Amino acid sequence: MSVQQEASFDGEALEVWIDQDLCTGDGICAQYAPEVFELDIDGLAYVKTADDQLLQDRGATTAVPLPLLTDVVDSAKECPGECIHVRRVSDKVEVYGPDVA
Repeated sequence: MSVQQEASFDGEALEVWIDQDLCTGDGICAQYAPEVFELDIDGLAYVKTADDQLLQDRGATTAVPLPLLTDVVDSAKECPGECIHVRRVSDKVEVYGPDVA
């Protein structure tokens, strides 16, 4: 997958982040999209980069790969902690997740 194959919403690149304060550690996200999400030793989920680097900083974001958009969105919908946020990169407006009206 090339770096250019990132998911978009209305033609804009998307990124995903997890609010670890709300994460319940159920691991549903890692089941849906293990290329994007991973549970760490603390039992919480974090996002990963395209080269599999775990991003443990609070609020860290990673690009949503186009082939995984459905899996990432399903993760956000099914997350019991409602802690997965998918937003446009350009203006940080959430397009999938608990803050979408």
